[in-house]
Amino acid sequence: MYDTSAISGRIKQVAKLRGVTMRTMLSDLNMGINAISQFAKGSEMSIISFVRIADYLKCSTDYLLGRSDDMELHPGKHQKL
Repeated sequence: MYDTSAISGRIKQVAKLRGVTMRTMLSDLNMGINAISQFAKGSEMSIISFVRIADYLKCSTDYLLGRSDDMELHPGKHQKL
């Protein structure tokens, strides 16, 4: 199971690194101002919203999920199943 508090912490960390406030990011994404704090407390977030946040932050979803320590995107580097 994924720790929503840790994931929200990573979102906040990357936003800070990118010089983006939570308020600005959530407003730009047309998401509620409390979306990240509610997620941190265990509320569910749609996969679309999660991916939009990662795209906005130019960050890999695997990093935000804690599955990778590499936050950077690697376009064109896809694994074949």
